[in-house]
Amino acid sequence: MLVNIFLALSSFTAVQAALKYKGVDWSSVIVEEKAGISYTTTSGTTEPLEKILVESGVNTVRQRVWVNPRDGNYNLDYNLKLAQRAKAAGLDVYVDFHYSDTWADPGHQAIPSGWPTGIDDLAWKLYNYTLDSSNAFAAAGISPTIISIGNEIRPGLLLPTGSTRNFNNVAWLLHSASAGIKDSKLSPQPRIMIHLDNGWDWNTQKNWYESALKAGPLTTSDFDMMGVSYYPFYNSGATLSNLKTSLTNMANEWGKEIVVAEINWPTSCKSPAYSFPSDLKSIPFSADGQTIFMKKVADILAGVKNGNGIFYWEPAWMDNQGLGSSCESNTMFSWPGKELPSLDVFNAI
Repeated sequence: MLVNIFLALSSFTAVQAALKYKGVDWSSVIVEEKAGISYTTTSGTTEPLEKILVESGVNTVRQRVWVNPRDGNYNLDYNLKLAQRAKAAGLDVYVDFHYSDTWADPGHQAIPSGWPTGIDDLAWKLYNYTLDSSNAFAAAGISPTIISIGNEIRPGLLLPTGSTRNFNNVAWLLHSASAGIKDSKLSPQPRIMIHLDNGWDWNTQKNWYESALKAGPLTTSDFDMMGVSYYPFYNSGATLSNLKTSLTNMANEWGKEIVVAEINWPTSCKSPAYSFPSDLKSIPFSADGQTIFMKKVADILAGVKNGNGIFYWEPAWMDNQGLGSSCESNTMFSWPGKELPSLDVFNAI
């Protein structure tokens, strides 16, 4: 009996220790604070968001970087200030280069204004932008633990030049971005990530990486991590079973570290635009549901070779609680900024 109890506790501890990176994307916090939003703990105490995150078990924060946004939000200076706050709170930083002046995602991957469009000049510009930005973090005393070279780049990056209609261009751009990080003054060097959406779809991941690596300029030594987005409310095929198959195959095929770079679960979703996956329909739309869902995905990651990170996307974006989905709220804070008990899931994964 004692042996069984010991084995059970050992197994639980192994799952807890398996995820090296337990994080959230907190990119919008400065925008929210300027709009008058403040954050309180579950007990009602007002605290800076970074303190609440640390108390909840978060150890790394993700930050999106835009090149020349019209209002300055999410540009390099914005992110340097935010990263310094993270460092002061004892949080590691994961830099997510969008390589655009605005959102970069499966529907938008626009070349920044003023950048060249020819592949040779664009690759050189990308190298220097990545190098200079990395050096800016180094000069500010920030050593990111992860840098993603692009965000959800399934259709490519820096379109139309870097479209997947020409994987040689995609490969050349990613190789150049990686070189910019490796040639920088960052020490220690960060883990370099390539990030695609639809992490549950093995065929998508397989075809994309096979095509990008076959093209030539990009090699497996150019990156350390494969990041995926996993959202349950955009496709009924996004089952936990499919996610497990996809991540397992990715890890076995290429031997890279595996990270769920974006994830959400709703606390309210009255009229979802798409049917939820079959093996998730028993999970409630609530803070308890968020905890259950996160633990299930963390368990899958813990069982995958080199599965070591999960990042909840924008849990504190009070002015955008739907987070782009058809659900009313996916945040881990209730309006106007009170922590939900689900945020403490990071202490348990």
